[in-house]
Amino acid sequence: MSEDEKNPAREVITGYAQANFRYFRTADGTVYAQRNGQPIARPIRSQGTTGSHRQELMVGLFKDGYGVFNGTALKEALDLIEALAMTEEVQAVHIRVAPGSGGATWLDLGRDDGKSVRIHPTGWEIVTPEPREVCWRRTQLTGELPLPAKDTNGKGLDLLLRLCNFADARTESLAVAWLVGCLGPSVPVPAPFLTGPQGAGKSTGGRMLIRIIEGMSADLRRFPKDEESLIAAVAAGWVTALDNLSHLSPDLSDLLCCIVTGAETVKRALFTDGDVVRSRYRRPLLMTGIDVGVIRPDLAERLLPLRLERPRTRRTEEELWAEFTEALPVILGSLLDLAVQLRATQADIPTDLRMADFAHLCAQLDAATGLGALDAYRASLDDLNDDVIEGDLLAQTVLKHAASIDPSAVVRMASSEWLHCLTQLYTGDECRPLPKGWPTTGKVLSDRLKRIQPVLAARGVNVDWGRTGAARYIEMTRPTPSAPDAQGEMF
Repeated sequence: MSEDEKNPAREVITGYAQANFRYFRTADGTVYAQRNGQPIARPIRSQGTTGSHRQELMVGLFKDGYGVFNGTALKEALDLIEALAMTEEVQAVHIRVAPGSGGATWLDLGRDDGKSVRIHPTGWEIVTPEPREVCWRRTQLTGELPLPAKDTNGKGLDLLLRLCNFADARTESLAVAWLVGCLGPSVPVPAPFLTGPQGAGKSTGGRMLIRIIEGMSADLRRFPKDEESLIAAVAAGWVTALDNLSHLSPDLSDLLCCIVTGAETVKRALFTDGDVVRSRYRRPLLMTGIDVGVIRPDLAERLLPLRLERPRTRRTEEELWAEFTEALPVILGSLLDLAVQLRATQADIPTDLRMADFAHLCAQLDAATGLGALDAYRASLDDLNDDVIEGDLLAQTVLKHAASIDPSAVVRMASSEWLHCLTQLYTGDECRPLPKGWPTTGKVLSDRLKRIQPVLAARGVNVDWGRTGAARYIEMTRPTPSAPDAQGEMF
């Protein structure tokens, strides 16, 4: 009798697994398996259609002549392996992009052989990462990218911009900056909102942008029915693209803000009483639509409007996508070349913009290419501030009142007094009815002012809160710009 026949099946499986796979855990306690020499990691409890560790273990045992094992033996072996892995070192898993050693960044090409792009300060190369440096997690949303072309001399970006219907060069510079930002694993980037008239190619342009990062299998999606579904979709891929948005509810607006700059959700683990599952997410986001109505101020600071125009000459879908598919290796190669170039470019960090990392990237892009991305970004934020003000009657009323304030004056009143003052100003002598949503108490007014405070500051009106003794107050000033170029900083 052979030794394998003497040993219980679970011991045979465990021995084979430990000889051919590396097991580790993530910070949230999920155990992953990584075949020796390969960077692709799979959760051992996954039953997903992208290939679970259980499946690859069964296939390996069969092909290497160990035979077919029943479910009980596999379960017992995986239970033991999971328990042993909980004592191993903690390592992160990544989808599509990951930080590397020596200031490098990795881009997963989604290939079965694990080949990836390593972007470092002096160039980029196609290699298979060492498993202990990078662990890729694959899902159904992980599409395969072609091998990027070398020595493109920037030709790929020209090909991309010729295929898209961007309205002007400033919009094109913002699109390029966003694509470079998507290659950074730790830099939040604002969400492009592709807008324009019907027939401007918003959906087609959106597909092209995300397929540069996610591969030809990527596509736009309708907004899911609930928050949990959207978070699950966001966590399973890198770039999330939502198509044809026509309305942004307050809850949706808050959720999109969280996706752009990062957040975490916690829910009870299935079939448990006390265990929880943590889901952390911060992903590049892209949206398309003609108009989404009123934009809330906090979302406006995280948006990147990209306007498209109707093309003069129409092309068939087959012809358009055939050209894009052929150009994709060159486009990706040019994008990687630009990312390396920006890493070697020094530029001051703008300190007056909320998305400072992206603003710095725009400044680097300007220093390297002279595209004027930072000015275009400031102008886009200025336009968004106009949109917020046009959709908020309270903001319009505050600005109307501020126009009557002497620049050297400080107006200080209680919140209830401010409510009475602004209400009287809005209704005027005509006693017109108050609009729906108008503040009804001083506390509500104070909260609304805090939300629109950045928009008001962008228009030269400062609102602050303080206390004198037992009384709280709201203070409003309209300072005079200290220098001629201050307008460019205040947009």
